[in-house]
Amino acid sequence: MWKLIVGFIVFAGLAMFVLMRGGDIDMSGEKHGAEAPHEAAAPAPAPAAASSVAK
Repeated sequence: MWKLIVGFIVFAGLAMFVLMRGGDIDMSGEKHGAEAPHEAAAPAPAPAAASSVAK
C-alpha cells in the first residue's frame, strides 16, 4: 500500500514539474466574454500564384 502512495506522490510531482516548465498554461477553465482570447478576424490572403500562370 505504501508503494502506491509513494508512486502517486512521485507522479504528481513529475506532473507539476512538467506543467511548470511548459510556459504559460492557463488551467482556469473556459473563458467567455471580454476576457476570452479572440482569434484573428480573417487569415491573410493567399498569394495569387495560380492566377498569374500562363494566360
